[in-house]
Amino acid sequence: MWTIPTSVITCRGLPRRRARFARRSVLGLLGGAALTLLTAVSGHQGAIAQSAPPTKFDFAGSVTWLGQVPVMIAIEKGFFKEQGVDVEFKTILSSGDRIAALTAGSVAFSNLGRVSVVAEMARGNQSFYYFANIDDSPGNEGCWARPGIASIKDLKGKKVAANTSAEITLAGLLRASGMTQKDIQYINLSPNEMAPALAKGDLDAACVWQPLLGGLQQAVPDGKLLGTDKDTDTYAKYQTMASPDIVIISRKLVDQYPEQARKLAVAVMKGADFVNESPDETAKLVAHYFKKPPEEVLAGIKSFQYFGLKNWPEHIKLHTQQMQDLAQWLYDSNKIGNLPDVKKWENVSFLPKPNS
Repeated sequence: MWTIPTSVITCRGLPRRRARFARRSVLGLLGGAALTLLTAVSGHQGAIAQSAPPTKFDFAGSVTWLGQVPVMIAIEKGFFKEQGVDVEFKTILSSGDRIAALTAGSVAFSNLGRVSVVAEMARGNQSFYYFANIDDSPGNEGCWARPGIASIKDLKGKKVAANTSAEITLAGLLRASGMTQKDIQYINLSPNEMAPALAKGDLDAACVWQPLLGGLQQAVPDGKLLGTDKDTDTYAKYQTMASPDIVIISRKLVDQYPEQARKLAVAVMKGADFVNESPDETAKLVAHYFKKPPEEVLAGIKSFQYFGLKNWPEHIKLHTQQMQDLAQWLYDSNKIGNLPDVKKWENVSFLPKPNS
């Protein structure tokens, strides 16, 4: 099985797909173990690599984010088994911990927020490729303000909280109003702390994603939505949210067993196509992952976009461009120390040809 014992991995982090920008401590602990593991695996499997490719793989995902639904469906509908592989869903809540797990060799592939991916590219992490974007949800991230603040321009000199990708959305909204973060009192605050701080008046506005954005509205019902990621230049250019998910896969797996990587990719993208074709059945099949009624899951699914095999070459090209722009913003904002050429991590060689 393409894993090491799952006890190595902990399910830490916020109950969302959004990761903190740096997870160096986790990667530091796991990096040495990963090198030892991969060396051992290489020596042990070298003689049998061609005759006995691995068929069992672990996927790292969150059960609090609907972007994972295509993979869940691929498991529930047997799409992986159709390809002759077996996939187990490993719950790892934060994007930073997911990429740490893949770096350590504990999982074979994952779907996660690309801020964490770009941060690892900047650190020179060569343990993965990316090959697809299978979900997006523009409009689900925005900024909510207290009464008396009617526009982004009214935030000048005010206390505004954001975190991870919501900070990128805030930056886009500020740019659209001819402002920068220097024009406000920016506070990097945990998303779960935003609603009470906004209600107390400790903040003038806060920027976060759904469902926490709805929590801000409930905390300050007479406030105002100042804008969402759909009001940013990123959306105007790419029609995406600020930091969409990206699917990554073990570089070692792709390099040694490209056919197995192809099987995983085909099943995942077939899962995305199924979600689009049958959202009602999808909600019933995956509701148990989220521990919510199917009707609630269905409503959430309908607020997302899912992308499968149709037009995948054009789709990944668009997302590579968006990810490079994101990397530039992270570098310019001193979030990462080096500016990576993200395309060096792209590998779609194992994907099926369009219309095949």
